[in-house]
Amino acid sequence: MGPNSDPINAARQPQMPSMASFGVSVNEAGLAPSRSSYKWQRVLLKVSGEALAGDHSQNIDPKVTMAIAREVASVIRLGIEVAVVVGGGNIFRGSSWTGSSGLDRSSADYIGMLATVMNAIFLQATMESIGIPTRVQTAFRMSEVAEPYIRRRAVRHLEKGRVVIFAAGTGNPFFTTDTAAALRCAEINAEVVLKATNVDGVYDDDPRHNPNARLLETLTYHEITSRDLSVMDMTAITLCQENNIPVVVFNLSKPGNISKALMGEKVGTLIGATWDSTVTMT
Repeated sequence: MGPNSDPINAARQPQMPSMASFGVSVNEAGLAPSRSSYKWQRVLLKVSGEALAGDHSQNIDPKVTMAIAREVASVIRLGIEVAVVVGGGNIFRGSSWTGSSGLDRSSADYIGMLATVMNAIFLQATMESIGIPTRVQTAFRMSEVAEPYIRRRAVRHLEKGRVVIFAAGTGNPFFTTDTAAALRCAEINAEVVLKATNVDGVYDDDPRHNPNARLLETLTYHEITSRDLSVMDMTAITLCQENNIPVVVFNLSKPGNISKALMGEKVGTLIGATWDSTVTMT
């Protein structure tokens, strides 16, 4: 049985908590109750590698992955479908190794893609340890450890209440994992990209240097580009804008923020829409 095969019956794995441990109510088909009352029905959560490192400069902080898993569990029980894209900067950042190290950009980016797979497997193991059915799909084949990315299969997993973690970026060098998040969001028809960071949202100035910097609650795509705000790279922003995908930038480290963002509650900065409407604004 491979790493992404269906879970073994709970009777044969008594040590594995079920979703009922988190108050999950499912029907006979294994589906959660109606989710029509929530702002988002299917969401894509982007978690950077730096966020996974927590207070450390590198590697993975198990407390962070467990916090993510528990908050995802709290919204899965509401019937909200959750996909995740992970970065790899906590292990290897390709752009910082090119040039002086002798690595060409393509090779460095491929190493970075492999780092995202390591993060994805760690996050999958954490989620499954608390009873969340999870699948990892990679942009290039690594069949011994994960499924290949197949859009229809990913959507089917989501419909069955499983979390799908997309790894290896887009599978191509020169593209960021933010761009991968925007691309996968469009492909699986998710309604929003939730970008988990280590800041509360987007500010009108750098809050690290300006104590009077103001948190911006909403922004249009045009404001992002015209003011040259560092939110996502231009390719990712353009993908979201052209496909009418709003983006929420929020602080991962504050307890409860993940579940608030997943349920469409007001948190951080909303780009391309307003909080009282899902209609995108350019």
